[in-house]
Amino acid sequence: MASYEIEIILNRQLADCLSIPVFITDTVGNLIFYNEPADKILGTSFEDTGEMKVEEWSTIFKPLDEEGAPLPPEGLPLVNTLSDQLPHHKVFWIESLKGANEKISVTSYPIIGRTGKFLGAVAIFWNSQDT
Repeated sequence: MASYEIEIILNRQLADCLSIPVFITDTVGNLIFYNEPADKILGTSFEDTGEMKVEEWSTIFKPLDEEGAPLPPEGLPLVNTLSDQLPHHKVFWIESLKGANEKISVTSYPIIGRTGKFLGAVAIFWNSQDT
C-alpha cells in the first residue's frame, strides 16, 4: 500500500470492519481499496485487481442505467463527489466481472482532512430494493 494520509488509512480500516461494501479512491479517482463485502457485487477481490485508475474501474464493473445502457463515469456518485467534493446518491445497475447484473444503491462522500484538505472519496453500496 502506498503512503496515504491518516484519514484515508482510517477509512480503509473502517471499511475492513463493515459488512456493507465500501470503495475508496484518492483525489483524482484512483481506486485505493474496496473491502471484502464489495467482492460479491463486483465479482472479484481487491487482491486480484489492486489499485486502478478511474477510467478503468468506472467501466470494468460496467455501471448501467435502467434501460441497460452504459453509464458514463460522470454519471456515477463517486465520480461526482470527486468533482465537487459533496455527497451524492444514485440507484443503478452494475454488471460484475462475473457477468451478474445487480441493482445497487450507492452513496458517496468526500474525505476531508483535519486541515480542510480534500483527500479522496468513499462510496458505500448495497443491493437495492428499489423497483
